[in-house]
Amino acid sequence: MYFTDRGIEELAQRRGDEEVSLGWLAEQLRLFVDLNPDFEVPVERLATWLARLDDEDEDE
Repeated sequence: MYFTDRGIEELAQRRGDEEVSLGWLAEQLRLFVDLNPDFEVPVERLATWLARLDDEDEDE
């Protein structure tokens, strides 16, 4: 188990039944980076990966 899995598991347990928009998620990511600028690159990579998930299907 990766260290980050604990946070992911907590997210799933606490908020797993909620539905959120991608706009809301984007705003939360912006806020997180504003408060934690050292995490700008990892958050950017995550956001880009999420945005391009469907692109992988086009390559196959």
